[in-house]
Amino acid sequence: MSLKSEIFEQPETLQRLLDTQKTHVEQIARAIRQREIDYVFLAARGTSDHAGLYAKYLWGAFNRLPVALATPSLFSIYGKPPALKNGLVLGISQSGQSPDIVGVVAEGKRQGTPTLAITNEPDSPLAETAEFVIDIHAGAEKAVAATKTYTAQLLAVAMLSAALAKDRDQLAMLQRVPEMMRQTLELCTTVEQAAERYRYMESCVVIGRGYNYATAFEIALKIKELTYVLADPYSSADFQHGPVAVVEHGFPVIAIVPEGQIAGELLGFLRQLREREAELVVISPLDEALGLAHTPLPLPVGMPEWLSPLVAVAPGQLFALGLTLAKGFDPEHPRGLRKVTLTR
Repeated sequence: MSLKSEIFEQPETLQRLLDTQKTHVEQIARAIRQREIDYVFLAARGTSDHAGLYAKYLWGAFNRLPVALATPSLFSIYGKPPALKNGLVLGISQSGQSPDIVGVVAEGKRQGTPTLAITNEPDSPLAETAEFVIDIHAGAEKAVAATKTYTAQLLAVAMLSAALAKDRDQLAMLQRVPEMMRQTLELCTTVEQAAERYRYMESCVVIGRGYNYATAFEIALKIKELTYVLADPYSSADFQHGPVAVVEHGFPVIAIVPEGQIAGELLGFLRQLREREAELVVISPLDEALGLAHTPLPLPVGMPEWLSPLVAVAPGQLFALGLTLAKGFDPEHPRGLRKVTLTR
């Protein structure tokens, strides 16, 4: 099984998650609503950490839950964990094996706090430690670079948000996600070839804001781990506070511009980047945004902004794959990496 095949498995993976876990997630949501939960304390690493960034925006917006990203070294190295009263302690991990993530959830359990695991391995140490478990049912993921497990984690986060809010419109919209992913991949047939234009690229920035701040981080990670290009993720706001100085003629900027409240601001920012002669790669369903791009990567129209990260990452996955091949690297064996990384 190759990285490319796993990217194209995503519509089926997302549908399977909806089919198998909808009732279970609703049961977890009912149990959580019965507890005194004022915030979420979230532990994750790498790709899973980016799913946590998405949760930070989504659960804050729709569930009024502040989300704090854990610092695992306080638990594992310094032995000084914070008090977790009235929180939900959440561990997100594809493998469920990393000791630092398991340790945060174990401490939450020790303090009597509700604990939840989102994982692809229901028999893992993380799942065995947590009180509640959402199995993302992504199937075996052999490629070192995570793709289908990432979007499945995002969907699990969105399912729990909708279930906690008991929002019928949100729950109904979730059912459209697999088809929107399918449409996205159909629009991406030339993305791999388009990436060849950037085969000599050594650095770039990836811009996203709001819900797609997480998408910027995830696409940047895929580019770094597969192509060894120094890709820095930023929100458009943060990038204007100094880092924009690096942009000059031909400097590559990858931007995610969804439909929704953030679109107008991002379009204005893209125009500024064009004035600075940046080389723009734009992932968007909006004709105006795609028209500003040197390399437009289209998305299907009609995905609400809060769900757009589930599909907006797919063109970035394929762009990273195409750039890897254009540079002559092996996407199945990124140097120095293993599928499961154990940290403390």
